[in-house]
Amino acid sequence: MKIVADENMPLVKELFTPFGEVETFPGRELGPEQVKNADVLLVRSVTTVNAELLDDSTIRFVGSATIGTDHVDQDYLKQQGIQFANAPGCNANAVVQYVLSVLFRLRPDWQEQTVGIVGCGNVGGRLYQTLQKLGVNCRCYDPFLSDAENAHLTSFEEVIQSDILCLHTPLTTDGPFPTFHLFDEAVLSQLLPDALLINAGRGAVVDNQALLDTLLNVLPQRSLQVALDVWEGEPDILLPLLEQVDIGTPHIAGYSYDGKVNGTTMVRDAFCGWLGETIPDSTFDSLSMSDLNVASLEEAVLATFDVEKEDRRMKEALLIKGEYIPHSFDSQRKNCPKRLEFHHYNVVNVETVEAKKMAALGFQRRKF
Repeated sequence: MKIVADENMPLVKELFTPFGEVETFPGRELGPEQVKNADVLLVRSVTTVNAELLDDSTIRFVGSATIGTDHVDQDYLKQQGIQFANAPGCNANAVVQYVLSVLFRLRPDWQEQTVGIVGCGNVGGRLYQTLQKLGVNCRCYDPFLSDAENAHLTSFEEVIQSDILCLHTPLTTDGPFPTFHLFDEAVLSQLLPDALLINAGRGAVVDNQALLDTLLNVLPQRSLQVALDVWEGEPDILLPLLEQVDIGTPHIAGYSYDGKVNGTTMVRDAFCGWLGETIPDSTFDSLSMSDLNVASLEEAVLATFDVEKEDRRMKEALLIKGEYIPHSFDSQRKNCPKRLEFHHYNVVNVETVEAKKMAALGFQRRKF
């Protein structure tokens, strides 16, 4: 069996070699020639999977180690009898880590403000649960959920009046609640004057040109803050928008090492189910715990991941050095420093109240 995979999937060779020959390529370079004689295709979100890619291939299984699926033409796969699997929720904890890092960098008093979450599925739902543990006031908008599933559901009109808005919806263009350009010029104009908008979901949920116009024409009494991890037209992003946002990163919110390994593993497990094979035991070297000598939740979060460093790295490459936008965007994404989630860290010398908050996020308490 020939298996073709994105080279950026951690442990892909270790997890899939027992089932066949694994050949890896950069995700954006996966084309008809690479998949022509393959049986299995394993991708991340940078590879568009459709008829153009697969028509002349022998692919029978496609796995995407991602939560989102808008890069995959699932109708086409069904028509061709090609099995598909993705990894819902694989990087939810990583995205929560990213959002908390943004909040501490841009809004030190964010725990006293109202956080609105648009889209409460695997990622938005995990963020909501985390904020509830911290005692943060939340408003949630998700037309596919009921009050029984989320006690803080509200209307779209009310959620956009939150102090902080976090977007975690899939990208859809049809159905009763399409999300493409959900945040257009009209909606952006309705945000609170000093709102913080964080998009770590899908780029085109926000009309990027409208957002740029809003930031360029901001009135003196407005102080809108914006953090974007996802961009319309990736990797060829709107460079003037990068200049204007407070935090800009190259689609790495879910890029913790844990999240990526989870994605590969979930796809492997689905693949085994498709084959009718027993999922093999997979034991790899476990990551050692690290100690953090911190006094506050802010210090602990930023010690594990500081989004400001990623913002600086991206802006230096694209705005100062003037590197070719698509290539640099992908390079920044691929080469971002290895990031571990909260549960890999022990905290020491922490006061009781802060220790409880850290425990709610998954930090371990060092015992002497």
